Amino acid sequence: MSLKFTIIGLSDNPHPYFAPDVMELILHAKIFSGGVRHHRIVEKFLPAGSQWIDITVPLENVYEKYRKADTHIVVFASGDPLFFGFASTLQRVMPEVPIKIYPHFNSLQMLCHKVQMPYHDMHIVSLTGRPWKEFDNALIERRNKIGVLTDRLKTPDEIARRMQEYGFTFYQMLVGECIGNPEDEKIRELSIEEAAESSYMQPNCLILTIKSNAPQKRFGIPEHEFNLLDGRARMITKMPIRLLTLQKLDLYNRKTFWDIGFCTGSISIEARLAFPHLDITAFEVRPEGKKLIDSNSRKFSAPGIEYKIGDFMQIGILPEELCDAAFIGGHGGKLEAIMCKVYNYLRPGGCIVFNSVSVSSRDTFIAAANSLGMKLEEPIHIEIDSNNPIDILKAIKCE
Repeated sequence: MSLKFTIIGLSDNPHPYFAPDVMELILHAKIFSGGVRHHRIVEKFLPAGSQWIDITVPLENVYEKYRKADTHIVVFASGDPLFFGFASTLQRVMPEVPIKIYPHFNSLQMLCHKVQMPYHDMHIVSLTGRPWKEFDNALIERRNKIGVLTDRLKTPDEIARRMQEYGFTFYQMLVGECIGNPEDEKIRELSIEEAAESSYMQPNCLILTIKSNAPQKRFGIPEHEFNLLDGRARMITKMPIRLLTLQKLDLYNRKTFWDIGFCTGSISIEARLAFPHLDITAFEVRPEGKKLIDSNSRKFSAPGIEYKIGDFMQIGILPEELCDAAFIGGHGGKLEAIMCKVYNYLRPGGCIVFNSVSVSSRDTFIAAANSLGMKLEEPIHIEIDSNNPIDILKAIKCE
């Protein structure tokens, strides 16, 4: 194989400077590649008769053109190609192909230099073609300084509206547009409310910094603060029992968590705030659950909880949708069947936790766990005020 890559980083300056050795390399290359924007910037430097391969989706077609060329290809990419960039993609897809890189400053570095902001303590999140998860996690963790790479869908105004929705208005947003292009470059510092109402030139990036009046993260939310199902306080897991339940689930060491019968969403919300790394899916049979979990997750700034409304036994789950821990908060008389279904998706070492309020439900849980070959832990027996005593039960799927 003679395929190899040289990747050259660019800013958005329409008049780029290339070092002599890079310019020499460009003059002697035959095949080039990059985005449409990159092509406009560098086309005046390309030798006559050269070929250009556009980097467009689906990327599999681009990789196929590279393999057919089977020669030296010069790729132009934005900023530092190893910073959420195309070099990382090529390393993953073609690990056997040699790559040489000439990096430029990435857009967040250039924005920091423009405003003289130290960036050694900045938490970086990319939303370029990516879901909200890592961004949500950074907000829940109250990161003091968050650098965000945007795209044409997750724009600064869209990001600001999401932050407003979940109560993260205690951040300030610094937006850099067309950084590196002296003709169009624009830098603005905005409140989240102002950012949500503004429009922006592409490309752009932003930095979020916490203002001095940021509220503290919650841990152990009193049940009366939640929006309740028909105002019924008995339909929510009491705060001390909620925290003991989370301790039993051992969520610090898990990746995925199912909350079955979420009702108000209190368990999912508490788990999301305490363990933002988790992927959480909550299930509830009552249609009212949608409004409750929506309103409560916004009230307590807990974005990113996935939920499904309907009978858990009827909800389709893909074979690859495995979980590490599950809490059964409601079962509608189907406790054994629910445990069997969860068991089929539970990874080895994963657990099911159930809070029993009756002898019959406790006996059903124990019998089902035994029939599935699960290991039962010693239950926790607890009584809060005048409420019924509860047994917190845990069963572990054997390795």
